[in-house]
Amino acid sequence: MARLADYFVVVGYDLDKRGGSDGQGRILQRFPEKDWEDNPFPQGIELFCQPSGWQLVPERLPPSYFVAVLTDINSERHYCACFTFWEEVDSTQVGLLDEVDEDDDSGSAQPEQLFAPRSLVLVSRLDHSEVFRNCLGLIYTVHIDGVNVPLETLIGNLLTCLIPIAGGSQRTITLGAGDRQVIQTPISDSLPVSSCSVAVLFRQLGIINVLYLFCAALTEHKILFLSSSYQRLSDACRALLAIMFPLKYSFTYVPILPGKLLEVLSTPTPFIIGVNSFFRSETQELLDVVIADLDGGTVTIPECVHISLLPDPLLHQTQTALSMVLDPELEVADHAFPPASTQPSTLKIQDKEIRAVFLLLFAHLFRGYRWCLHIIRIHPEPVIRFHKAAFLGKRALSEDDFLMKVLDGMAFAGFVSERGPPYRPIDLFDELVGNEVERIRLEEGDNHKMMNHVKELAEQLFKNENPYPAVAMHKVQRPKESSHLQSRHTSFPHLDEVTVQLFIDHAAAKQKTAPPIVKAEMKRMVPSGPPLGGNGSVLANSARRLEVVRNCITYIFENKMLEAKKLMPAVLRALKGRAARLCLTQELNLHVLQNRAVLDDQQFDYVVRMMNCTLQDCSHMDEHGIAAALLPLVTAFCRKLGAGITQFAYSCVQEHMVWTNMQFWEAMFYSDVQNHIRALYLEVSENEQPSSVRNARVQEHGALEIASEQRRLWPTLSKDKQQELVQKEESTVFSQAIHYANRMSYLLLPLDTSKNRLLRGSALGDVESVSNSYVTNSIAGSMAESYDTESGFEDAESSDVANSVVRFINRFVDKVCNESGVTNEHLKALHAMIPDIVQMHIETLDAVHRESKRLPPIQKPKLLRPTLLLGEELMMEGMRVHLMPDGREETSGALGGPPLLPAEGAIFLTTYRLIFKGTPIDPLVGEQVVTRSFPVASLIKEKKISVNLPMDQFIQEGLQLRSSTFQLMKIAFDEEVASDLAELFRKHMHKLRYPQHVHGTFAFTVGQSAKMAVEQKGKDKNPSLKTLSKNLVKSAKKTIGRQYVTRKKYTPPTWEQRSSLQSEMDEDEISVSEEVDQTSLTLSSTIKSSDRQTMSSVVERACCRDYQRLGLGTLSNSLTRSKNEPFRISTVNRMYTVCRSYPGLLIVPQSIPDSTIQRISRCYRQSRFPVVCWRSSRTKAVLLRSGGLHGKGVVGFFKSPNAPSAGSSQADSTSLEQEKYLQAVVSSMPSYSDTGARNTLSGFTSAHMSSSGKWGSIRGTGRLSTYNADVGNRLSGKESPQANGGPSETHFLRPQRAYLYIIGDKSQLKGAKQDSFQQWEVVPIEVFDVRQVKASFKKLMKACMPSSVVVDPDTTFYRCLQESEWMCLLHKVLQVSVLVVELLDSGSSIMVSLEDGWDITTQVVSLVQLLSDPYYRTFDGFRLLVEKEWLSFGHRFSHRGAQTLASQNSGFTPVFLQFLDCVHQIHLQFPMEFEFSQYYLKFLAYHYVSNRFRTFLLDSDYERIELGVMYEEKGEKKSQQVKSVWDYIDRLNKKTPIFFNFMFAPEDGEVLKPYSYISNLKVWDFYTEETLSEGPSYDWELVQGKQEQTEEGDRPDTAAPTSQRRIVWPCYDRRSKVVPDAITKLLQELQGLEMELGQVSEKWKDTWDKIKATQRSESKLESRGSLSSSLLMSSNLSHHRRTQGVYLKDSMVGSAINLSLDSEGSSSSAPTGGMSGRPSTSTLYSQFQSTESENRSFEGILYKKGALLKPWKQRWFVLDKTKHQVCTGEVLGEGTHNRGTAAHPGRPLAEDSGKGTGPMV
Repeated sequence: MARLADYFVVVGYDLDKRGGSDGQGRILQRFPEKDWEDNPFPQGIELFCQPSGWQLVPERLPPSYFVAVLTDINSERHYCACFTFWEEVDSTQVGLLDEVDEDDDSGSAQPEQLFAPRSLVLVSRLDHSEVFRNCLGLIYTVHIDGVNVPLETLIGNLLTCLIPIAGGSQRTITLGAGDRQVIQTPISDSLPVSSCSVAVLFRQLGIINVLYLFCAALTEHKILFLSSSYQRLSDACRALLAIMFPLKYSFTYVPILPGKLLEVLSTPTPFIIGVNSFFRSETQELLDVVIADLDGGTVTIPECVHISLLPDPLLHQTQTALSMVLDPELEVADHAFPPASTQPSTLKIQDKEIRAVFLLLFAHLFRGYRWCLHIIRIHPEPVIRFHKAAFLGKRALSEDDFLMKVLDGMAFAGFVSERGPPYRPIDLFDELVGNEVERIRLEEGDNHKMMNHVKELAEQLFKNENPYPAVAMHKVQRPKESSHLQSRHTSFPHLDEVTVQLFIDHAAAKQKTAPPIVKAEMKRMVPSGPPLGGNGSVLANSARRLEVVRNCITYIFENKMLEAKKLMPAVLRALKGRAARLCLTQELNLHVLQNRAVLDDQQFDYVVRMMNCTLQDCSHMDEHGIAAALLPLVTAFCRKLGAGITQFAYSCVQEHMVWTNMQFWEAMFYSDVQNHIRALYLEVSENEQPSSVRNARVQEHGALEIASEQRRLWPTLSKDKQQELVQKEESTVFSQAIHYANRMSYLLLPLDTSKNRLLRGSALGDVESVSNSYVTNSIAGSMAESYDTESGFEDAESSDVANSVVRFINRFVDKVCNESGVTNEHLKALHAMIPDIVQMHIETLDAVHRESKRLPPIQKPKLLRPTLLLGEELMMEGMRVHLMPDGREETSGALGGPPLLPAEGAIFLTTYRLIFKGTPIDPLVGEQVVTRSFPVASLIKEKKISVNLPMDQFIQEGLQLRSSTFQLMKIAFDEEVASDLAELFRKHMHKLRYPQHVHGTFAFTVGQSAKMAVEQKGKDKNPSLKTLSKNLVKSAKKTIGRQYVTRKKYTPPTWEQRSSLQSEMDEDEISVSEEVDQTSLTLSSTIKSSDRQTMSSVVERACCRDYQRLGLGTLSNSLTRSKNEPFRISTVNRMYTVCRSYPGLLIVPQSIPDSTIQRISRCYRQSRFPVVCWRSSRTKAVLLRSGGLHGKGVVGFFKSPNAPSAGSSQADSTSLEQEKYLQAVVSSMPSYSDTGARNTLSGFTSAHMSSSGKWGSIRGTGRLSTYNADVGNRLSGKESPQANGGPSETHFLRPQRAYLYIIGDKSQLKGAKQDSFQQWEVVPIEVFDVRQVKASFKKLMKACMPSSVVVDPDTTFYRCLQESEWMCLLHKVLQVSVLVVELLDSGSSIMVSLEDGWDITTQVVSLVQLLSDPYYRTFDGFRLLVEKEWLSFGHRFSHRGAQTLASQNSGFTPVFLQFLDCVHQIHLQFPMEFEFSQYYLKFLAYHYVSNRFRTFLLDSDYERIELGVMYEEKGEKKSQQVKSVWDYIDRLNKKTPIFFNFMFAPEDGEVLKPYSYISNLKVWDFYTEETLSEGPSYDWELVQGKQEQTEEGDRPDTAAPTSQRRIVWPCYDRRSKVVPDAITKLLQELQGLEMELGQVSEKWKDTWDKIKATQRSESKLESRGSLSSSLLMSSNLSHHRRTQGVYLKDSMVGSAINLSLDSEGSSSSAPTGGMSGRPSTSTLYSQFQSTESENRSFEGILYKKGALLKPWKQRWFVLDKTKHQVCTGEVLGEGTHNRGTAAHPGRPLAEDSGKGTGPMV
């Protein structure tokens, strides 16, 4: 029983304390005056009576009523029912007030009458709002209507009224004024009472808004309600609490907050508070509060607040159910015949239905929670803990944000302590969770079943609140209508305290004498509901995996180690799954006898490895209980190390986050305590039961059942028995605490206590930092791994480790012992014990660590030594590493086959290369050798990584190395490699990668001892070269001595930006004064005879040979030039004074003197003035190259030459000289001297029409030419450019065509006006700069060599390739080059003048010459082209390749690689035009960055001469070391046809015009291919050496029968070697036969030439019918593409299509096939048997080979698509079959022709 009201209070306006605008209230009277013992009087009632402040009002307001809630210090809620009415203020007091705040004009503002509020307040712990309203209303009525009943009687009766708290009884009460009220108490005390507040809240805010509030309250956010009605605020707060049932809100709860206490809103803790809308403005600046406006129906969630919503299926179900309750018409709104009545229930019923929906929601969320309760004490009071991780794991909700927050919240902690005890009264929620889980699960999909369930629950909830709905006998008087408006009221009288107190005392005396009411509490065992099971499907799917795990464990314990080893990789893969991990723990358990299992070394190693793998995928929460299951096992499995020394498995599995998670240890501890306590009580009951019953009972009873039974029996036990049980339980907990202190020290103290792996970055340092975030082991491990490098732990004492472990264990012990009621004496004893336990364990570990070091190391594969080049030396001995798989799928086994990586082996650093050599870890390919290497000089990025080894489960430090030869090495250092050794390796690598000086590169240091190579600080090692270069510079000074020499330092113009390398060499510059006319000085007169030798070597240079070949000028001994030649070789730059980066001899127009050249050069960047580099033999048009113009040069350059001003500045004169220069170039052209050609078109068009050109393909790509529109029009006057960029048939060039086109950078030529009279025209084009190349290359590298397997669909290979824009850059270069080729071919000269003239200019000029001149497509020609345009004209190889320390920051920019890629693209389109193969290009691409040869070192001829590299002395050429890549290629070419293109069949004077569209370009396989068997094949000696070894190794096995078949792996084998093309194979066989016969084998080239010669002679004699197998068709078509034109009969005109012998169907060149000699189709068709015309799908001319190496001939072929064969009509009669020539069609035939070689008839 409880008092209906504890206190009655009268609160009035405090007239004495009125200050300013706000008055104050004060308690006038309170009854009883003494506080109740069990319930002190709450403070601050006067604030809550008038929450908006105490104020006087000018007119009387109607009485108001609301209920405020106060919470006391014990979290008890007090309901304050406030009834407020207004009373007139006494005029005398008002007068006094006037005097107090007298103002100048206050008299006029003062109203005649003022009213003050008076509040009657009932304070109660019961929430009977309506009863309180009636009672207070009655007191007011008696007072106002003057009813003849003393108010003291009413109040006395009210305060002495006792009613039951719950139990469903009804009580009639009367206050003694002829009134009567029936109070119904709810049946169950635990269910909240809501009347209709929940339904009203949903009406006010809507479903979604209330759900947001609900989730915000559960996840502990701050919630503020706003309304202008106090009663509504109370109701809304009550409703929110009602739907949270069974959770109870445990934070600040103030449904009505007074305005004076608004600062409470800035509290940091969560709250639910209601505030009057009057204070809305003051709530605006709250940043983290969810505000619900009840009057406006809105919920505002601030940006910084993230509310986790219910998990998805549940959220949707709840919304659906709520809408069916609130709006039942919605479901039938679209029905044609809606049912008659679908009105929603009445508000009271609807309220209960909504609550029923939330009750079901919680039953769904918390189902099975009782299976995760740990009962750790039963007596004297139950102590229960919830195992959160297990609950989330079993429910598979460990990722769910909402549930995680709810389980971590205070409300849930309260829920566990309140509902955890197994023996207590139960309510509706317990019933639901215990008995109706299955029903709820079945209703999930069925809304109607669910609604039935909701209605049933609603009925129970309604009945709980209204047990007697029929009874409503209320009789309460109300005041007469408008009585509160009467003009005169007596004020509320002062009540007599004594009378009221008498009532109270009388009632108290009566209560003492009355017998105590004993209400039997209905306690019972709480049902647990069905247990939480794992997912059955998971187990079913992984039966095979479980079998593998079981078999492997069986093999290990049966000592079948070889079998176990084979299964191991599969087991480690299987252990990624949860089922397999659980299976492992169960299987291992079977092999433990009496808590111990002694293994031998290998068994121990395997078991530990599996344990590590299992733990690695556990989260730190261990939600699946796998770490928990392994915990007893890691202390059971062990191995004997020596006498009395045993190593347990725990010392090898410490590196996992889970062991440092305090919550894990607590859950484990509680779980074990529960088992022991259960065992304790089972023993007790066993002693009293016969054994047969005993066993049955053990099976049945869980811990909760036993606890429930014990709680039931507890009151019946004697005091001694009770005490005994309490002691037993306490000592059980205590002993477990000791046990766990030991266990924790096992897993937290590392084997080598001098290094604490776990302290860093783990929770040991700071337990509070354990969050619920999901930390993967790899992250944690990588943090823990860094202990070595951080200073704190380098010399860490073991005591540090001990202290931190002791602190961790102490904190654990404090927490669990306090929670489980261990006595203080025991706790002190524990604290004293822990340091000893830890110290003892450290001592044992030291012995184990010492012994474990003596163990023979596990048999690791022996390190294979790599073969080295001659002169290559090891810098460091091999370090054992693992080569990890990267993102390329072939090696990892993702595309099928066993994975070649990861591989175990060693990394070697030599003076030249980085080499990994080892064997795959996968036993199926364990015999293979894996090699991956690249030159140190090509390293472009190195970064430290943490690698997770799949076998050992340890996180190792590693390196990721990228090379510009498209190799990627991800290596993880083995644990045997000390970290300082790894650091030393990095330092050595950096020294080798960026030597101080170019002399430190391998090309120079080769053969010297390795140590010197690294230590060398740029010292010169070659005196003979040094002297040569000195002599050269001396002779230069002497030579120039004859001129007027100024020994002043040469000051370059401001615009010249010299590179750092140049400025180093500027120490002794000589400037030549400009007055000397140098034309008078011939070469012989300027050079003394002693220096002739030097100069003659300059003449030997490639440039001169090429100039003579092109007829651009000669240097005879007498040096006499014929004056009629338009160009001459100038020696103006012979001492590199005019332009550092140009060669010594240059081609300039005959008429331009050298002095002019010196002046002109200053207008160009880097002084790179225009020089001729090539002349067309047919049109005599020339190709010039130069740097871009300087800003000041541009202005003068375009001025009209006709109007030089009187005082013309030097810039003007220079500009004039420039024009003279260009005019001289123009004059040199024969077409210019032909006067008639100036105005007639015929000269040009005829010249163009006769030009022979070969286009990439006859079919277009359908895209428009992308040349700049204005350029295109000015260039060619094309009406419409042809779709594929081919020449249009109509006027290709405009009538007034320029003789010279200057191709310049658009940005440089802005604002330049074109002069119509000049014979040259400027073509501005947009070019990319080297920064773009650099960025693009980086992205290309990442696309071709991803560092990890691509998962994201946005980062696939083709997407990354597209984003790199590498193909776009190739397209631009090719496009400009083809443009220049067309113009040259049409007779105009071209000057390419882009950037500094050494990057893009070089690319374009080289490509133009390659396309225009067949000579450059031969070996000699290509070498000459590269030497001339790239080396002599100063492409900055060292700078762009970042070859030395000085250029390290500039980064790697592969301009030359880009050029080679362009050549590769042209090679693909014209496979018959090149003498060299694709391999030749790859070889150059590899070695231009490898620094093996000196060819591509340094930035210009000047630097090469200064270092003495340019002309090696004659004697040195005999040395074994080849210093030039060209010499090496020549030597190799003599031995093997690897560089030769067998399809080489050039046509004379062929000009190539390849397609440049991106759709026509292919990714170069140099970027993607890999040969793991031998490493890159570009160091030929190494590859050949291997081949010989393997052949010798294979010979002994010849006795056994061997299969002819073998597997070719694309990423492992070098395909060209394993599957050579037919010609190479035949040449090899021939050589082999010659060796067997003992003949001297002749060179392959001679053999090839002989065969070709015989074939030519045969082809003349050949008869038409004979056919023989063509040697040209090789089995490997990767390099050899030949295209055949096919004519299709689809219209009267034969249209040509491509038929290319290329598996990729690339567009290739199509020789034009004429239509003239075509036989009629009808005669051909009559020869075939088939009559179905549709089968003859294609017919036309194919090019066909006859006998051995005979020329190609046109034959008529028909493709029959039903028979999948190609038939030819010419030789049908002879019936010969030939499988040699396969029609492997291009696009149109691919679907029908079958694959590869079909029969030909």
